[in-house]
Amino acid sequence: MPFLARRVAGRRFTSARAAVAALVTVATAVTVGTDNAAAATTITVAADGSGNYTTIQAAVAAASTGTVITIKAGTYQGQVSIPSSKSGITLQGATGTSTDIVITGSAPASTAGTAGSATVLNLAANTTIKGLTIANTYAAHDSQALALYAGGDRQFYRNVRLLGYQDTFLSWGGTGSSQVRQYVYKSYIEGAVDFIYGNGALVIDSSTIRSLDRASTNNGYITAAATNTSNKYGILITRSTLLSAAASQTVALGRCWHAGGAADATGQVLVRDSTLGGHIRQAGAWQDMGGFSWKTCRFSEYNNTGSGVTQGTSDRPQMSASTAASYTAQNYLAGNDGWNPVP
Repeated sequence: MPFLARRVAGRRFTSARAAVAALVTVATAVTVGTDNAAAATTITVAADGSGNYTTIQAAVAAASTGTVITIKAGTYQGQVSIPSSKSGITLQGATGTSTDIVITGSAPASTAGTAGSATVLNLAANTTIKGLTIANTYAAHDSQALALYAGGDRQFYRNVRLLGYQDTFLSWGGTGSSQVRQYVYKSYIEGAVDFIYGNGALVIDSSTIRSLDRASTNNGYITAAATNTSNKYGILITRSTLLSAAASQTVALGRCWHAGGAADATGQVLVRDSTLGGHIRQAGAWQDMGGFSWKTCRFSEYNNTGSGVTQGTSDRPQMSASTAASYTAQNYLAGNDGWNPVP
């Protein structure tokens, strides 16, 4: 992957009737038009026209802090961009079944850029996305093609499906030691090459991580962390299941991404309390990248089970119980404000 070089509002009413009408609109969330939707607590998106908007992007444009955007079943084409000004909004599938609501795109980074390729570009803090699928279906497999670019702090993803091939999910806080935090819970992520990557403090909890089968002796890499050396925490995979139909010992847990050749991007990844399938390599579970040895990064495992757990090879570092006590989901996400979305 190349270095990422780019990267109820107050209202006045002229009559009592208008004020009452506005209150009713907010309470029932029955809104028509951008002005009313911006003040509503709930906006409904439906591709068939039965909601307030037919596109998710239009609903995002109308939303204000605290707005819940409920998306009815259907397939929604094209990028959804959530700018940093839209802090505190929620996108949720209407049915609770993530396969019912699909946001899909097919842009490669080779033509659209990293951010432009992302099917969902979420730069806003304090956002929640739940109960839906985000997919990038770019089929040539010769370029980055992101499903989700998570670039805001304190983001919560629950019951989501993230589908891609190369670089499915990026957690990115910008260059240097700036770091964003994201929590992914009871979700599903699939890809083949570096499909969970970046420099954020990212926790993937109680989820399924599926490596695609490339019918090769090298079926790819799950993570590519670029955590800044000054940040203790990077990517944590915990209480999760790593699976694949790929051949035995053909998938690496990750490789060491020094983004842009930065010597201080010493990625940190811990896989703990998880079930590892036989597709995980014994020798070569952690890989070099861009001329940097994997040993320049901070990779480890703790208390895993399954046929893919270490059988004593020298390149499967195991974290001690005493050290693991401080490498919890809560500590990864706490930051300076004590954020704790972990149930």
